[in-house]
Amino acid sequence: MNTPPSEAGPTLFDVGTVVGANLPPAYPHRAAHGTAGTLRQWQQEALDLYIQKKPRDFLTVATPGAGKTTFALRVAKMLVESGEINRLYVVAPTEHLKRQWADAAARVGLSIDPNFKNSDGRHGRQFIGVAVTYAQVANKPALHRNKTEAARTFVIFDEIHHAGDSLSWGDGVREAFDPAVRRLALTGTPFRSDTAPIPFVDYVEDADGVRRSRADYSYGYGPALKDRVVRPVVFMAYSGNMRWRTSSGEEMEAQLGGAATKDITQHAWRTALNPEGEWIPAVLAAAHKRLLKVRDKIEDAGGLVIATDHEAAHAYAAQLDRLTGQKTTVVLSDDKEASNRIDEFSADGSKMWMVAVRMVSEGVDVPRLCVGVYATSTSTPLFFAQAIGRFVRLRKKAEVASVFLPSVPVLTDLANEMEAERDHALAVPESAQEQDGIPEEHMLAEAEKEDRASEELTKGSFAALGSNASFDKVLFDGDEFGLGGAVGSEEEMDFLGIPGLLEPEQVSTLLRKHQQQQLKRRPAAAERQADVVDHRQLKDLRNRLNKSVSAYSAKTGMHQGSIHTKLRDACGGPAVGQATQAQLEARLKKLQQWFVGMK
Repeated sequence: MNTPPSEAGPTLFDVGTVVGANLPPAYPHRAAHGTAGTLRQWQQEALDLYIQKKPRDFLTVATPGAGKTTFALRVAKMLVESGEINRLYVVAPTEHLKRQWADAAARVGLSIDPNFKNSDGRHGRQFIGVAVTYAQVANKPALHRNKTEAARTFVIFDEIHHAGDSLSWGDGVREAFDPAVRRLALTGTPFRSDTAPIPFVDYVEDADGVRRSRADYSYGYGPALKDRVVRPVVFMAYSGNMRWRTSSGEEMEAQLGGAATKDITQHAWRTALNPEGEWIPAVLAAAHKRLLKVRDKIEDAGGLVIATDHEAAHAYAAQLDRLTGQKTTVVLSDDKEASNRIDEFSADGSKMWMVAVRMVSEGVDVPRLCVGVYATSTSTPLFFAQAIGRFVRLRKKAEVASVFLPSVPVLTDLANEMEAERDHALAVPESAQEQDGIPEEHMLAEAEKEDRASEELTKGSFAALGSNASFDKVLFDGDEFGLGGAVGSEEEMDFLGIPGLLEPEQVSTLLRKHQQQQLKRRPAAAERQADVVDHRQLKDLRNRLNKSVSAYSAKTGMHQGSIHTKLRDACGGPAVGQATQAQLEARLKKLQQWFVGMK
């Protein structure tokens, strides 16, 4: 099958000679499959468009789990059988994905070598081509250019946005594959704004003077969900009260997801993710309850925790070991056995949980993943989309994915924007950076800066002092459900217990039903929502309390954060920003008693 055809072989587009033989004229390309199985509608449409356009370059943007690999290999198979190409290159982000592509190619009768090294120079004659990483190409672009020029080469770029990750990667890809006969670029995540074009991607200037990438075919999460190509994703958001000590020694506390500055939100978030607090154990326990419910109908359903760093990953795994009674799979990016661990977990349906640091964030195919915990401080739109993409791949009809996450605005906003699509933008003028409320951090440099800032939260003299978890809300299809509740409460269990097999419309219906039931069970909550709060009086009480705490701090030398904590321990209730009028008045009274006791 992989013996190179003659140099003068007919082209794919000579319909009626090779490709269209004995087939209805509407689908002349189907003879070139070489494999059984019917393409999904979007794959068929993209394939029809590919043949119609006869492109040298073709960009396909399709949501994770939609089947980009199947589409790309169908194109490759056609080009090989028609004689249009006799060498295949797959460029992927990671070593694991090289193997994944090689396995998928073998299933359609194409042999590519995922173990090819730059030092090998040439691949074996038994292979029609190779799978390499972007870093591998950037390391020796001249080698890969020579290989590309030596044959009629077709290049598949998996997650093409990686060619814009660094100047060397982009330059290397352009140098190596400029001579290719045909190139097919794939991506399943939002492009990031930048000032450097991604190689072999077309850009068009819009009315605002912004050059944006133009996809030849796009298939987003929304259409894929309607077509039953991907799973519906239910997001379970958890809040809670966080206490920490800053690098300056000040003790602070805040409600996770409450109104706060960016710095306070990040520190509260970091406190929540601390394995020694109460938030992570509570959320892992809730996620495991959800997984057990899903496994009632989907016996091999698995869960994935995405951690910020190695230390946290091992700590989370130890907690899951105690919850499940079995050894949790841990996958670290610098582990040589990482790919084997992923393969073993994917194949063994008895294993319930895997914990990973970035390694499983993009492209890695573990179809049985149904439950996730987003336990990382990384919050770029690109990373979030990649991570959630691990849970949307549909196997059985009507599977539902559940992802647990901290209730912080940046994540809940991203969860509500699952269907949003972004194009890669070049030379973004200042006026466009804030257009439609899209902040400047969507630019590539800012996205990378945010990533680095998140990672730096794990350094320094910051100290998490304590945390607790509470169920906040459920997010699905842009809507929010639930009135909140304690961990283990009936309100939480309503949503943890939804069936693992539901159609998207059934998910919405059931979530609304639970919301209505909770409103009936909690008339007091409904009444409280209808109450008119005197916000001026609350503001005055907060100001009075803060001034009194400041005065007490000056007299005693105690940090203000410690005083607030001591008041909460004595009087109960949440942080100042969420406290009721009665709670604030009680703290003021208690503080007055402390002043009297000093005399």
